[in-house]
Amino acid sequence: MEYMDITIAGSGVLGSQIAFQTAFKGFNVTVYDIDDEALERAKVRIRNLEQRYQEDLGALEEEVNSAYNRISFCSVLSKAVSNADLLIEAISEVVQIKVDFYKELGKVAPEKTTFVTNSSTLLPSQFAEATGRPEKFLALHFANEIWKNNTAEIMKHKETDMKVFDEVIEFAKAIGMVAIPLYKEQPGYILNTLLVPYLEAATCLVMKGIADPETVDKTWMIASGSPIGPFGAYDVIGFNTPYNALLEKEKAGDNQAAEVAEWLKTEFIDKGKFGKESGEGFYKYPNPNYMKPDFLKS
Repeated sequence: MEYMDITIAGSGVLGSQIAFQTAFKGFNVTVYDIDDEALERAKVRIRNLEQRYQEDLGALEEEVNSAYNRISFCSVLSKAVSNADLLIEAISEVVQIKVDFYKELGKVAPEKTTFVTNSSTLLPSQFAEATGRPEKFLALHFANEIWKNNTAEIMKHKETDMKVFDEVIEFAKAIGMVAIPLYKEQPGYILNTLLVPYLEAATCLVMKGIADPETVDKTWMIASGSPIGPFGAYDVIGFNTPYNALLEKEKAGDNQAAEVAEWLKTEFIDKGKFGKESGEGFYKYPNPNYMKPDFLKS
């Protein structure tokens, strides 16, 4: 099956990026969220992406305008999915919220619709039964700033139809992603399996008073040649994904992960500091210190 009409459920930071990238590559996109207020915020996010595409990709103004015009917005789920070939779920990383969503989605979506989750920390098998169509359900996970960091991790579960798995891989390629197939479930996929311990280790250095965030970033950037350190990465990714991943580790009995999660919550999340998106995290934006020309000098 060739996917042409795509619905994105959830219009937060990554949901908005997925919507615009998909429309930019020529697909018809419907963005769904729970109310018109959330959708108005999404329109602002997506409009802001137009400039990033022009700056980072050299896209023409007419190209980004055409992409935006291929996006519609809807707060009624049955209407949003009425013609969907593929639904990409990018809602809150809370199990019960996702279960309830999929139960409702399964009642109103056409039989043809394939469901994928962009969950960063949860496994598709946790929701397969709730979808009512486990053979047409799997994970499709994107990295933040997907127009530049263009990986798409496609992860099946035991009941996923291999034909559907292959179709989602082809879709990921069609929207400009490097498709990364995972044939068995792995919490955190490849990216977050590597990323979360890296961020956790960096956070522990600061929590224990060994060094401040800028010193940690400077050390990593000079020694590894990376253009960004762990705390700059936190700000780009946003705090919610690492925090939720740490909570999953806490549930498995990891006490250090629990301490790091609590520190992130009290020092940043509870204070409305979510990184680049909110204007402040470990750095202040739009001009964070790690991007200044003299940051790596002694």
